Amino acid sequence: MLLILTCRLDQSQVKGLSNHTTFTSFILLGLTEDPQLQILIFVFLLLTYVLSIIGNLTIILLTLVDTHLKTAMYFLLQNFSFLEFSFTSSCIPRFLYSISTGDRTITYNACMSQLFFVYLFAVTEFFLLAIMSYDRYVAILKPLHYMTIMNPRTCKIFLLSCWMTTLLILLPPLSLGLELEFCDSVIDHFYCDANPLLKISCTDTWFIEQMMIVGCVVIFIMTLVCVVLSYIYIIRTILRFPSAQQRKKAFSTCSSHIIVVSIAYGSCIFVYIKPSAKDEMTINKGVTILNTSISPMLNPFIYTLRNKLVKQAFSDFMKRFMLFSKH
Repeated sequence: MLLILTCRLDQSQVKGLSNHTTFTSFILLGLTEDPQLQILIFVFLLLTYVLSIIGNLTIILLTLVDTHLKTAMYFLLQNFSFLEFSFTSSCIPRFLYSISTGDRTITYNACMSQLFFVYLFAVTEFFLLAIMSYDRYVAILKPLHYMTIMNPRTCKIFLLSCWMTTLLILLPPLSLGLELEFCDSVIDHFYCDANPLLKISCTDTWFIEQMMIVGCVVIFIMTLVCVVLSYIYIIRTILRFPSAQQRKKAFSTCSSHIIVVSIAYGSCIFVYIKPSAKDEMTINKGVTILNTSISPMLNPFIYTLRNKLVKQAFSDFMKRFMLFSKH
């Protein structure tokens, strides 16, 4: 969820068009030069990545095989887990390889591909979180019509619209970015991010920066407004329930999503309270680590531990697996 990080581009930086070279590869600086700290980072990222893959694949598997997890909520959760799995896999394995081998080089084509897929999965997640908020809105405010409104066809249309809207927003600046020429081959990050790439460009990047800022604002505001409005109506409706048990049950169906949304938007908003411009890239990298490794690891546990149906589905699956393994 690196969407908002690109909005903090250095607007005053416009590079000359001379003395540039066509680079076929880049060097990723990573997080630190300290060997001992690199070992700690490697162990930490490897652990979080493995847990993230196991957790998200488990949710995907459960929603595919368990008949009780066939509603719109779990269809959206399945796709959210796929995005989390894909998002963390688009950058963390390459960084782990870089730490373990010491090879920090990445080809131009690999760099541009990584840039595209990281932002594709990150932006699509924001739109999907907005759709998941609407799903909770319908479930609480119109429970009798939930299955009719959030039918499989509608869910697929929502999902397709998330992907298509993301592509329409990303492709124009990315296409212009492929025409850039670079004065340096050193990227001050652990993966190919838009901000450090634009900083080493010899080409005037003003127009691309403006496109990206507009895209960031539109995506962030559009999805945040949808989430906030949904939960204003949800909370107002829940507070009108006559019994405390009904209110508790209603809040429990939304609590997991609220936590995930808070992590997603909170980590992006955090970028704006950085102490000084000098620390911009350091905090950029720190928030990126949160988004690319910790969030994808936590989200499956948040949804699993707070959802009785998912826990029951996992228990049933493990019983069938153990029974099958005995035979």
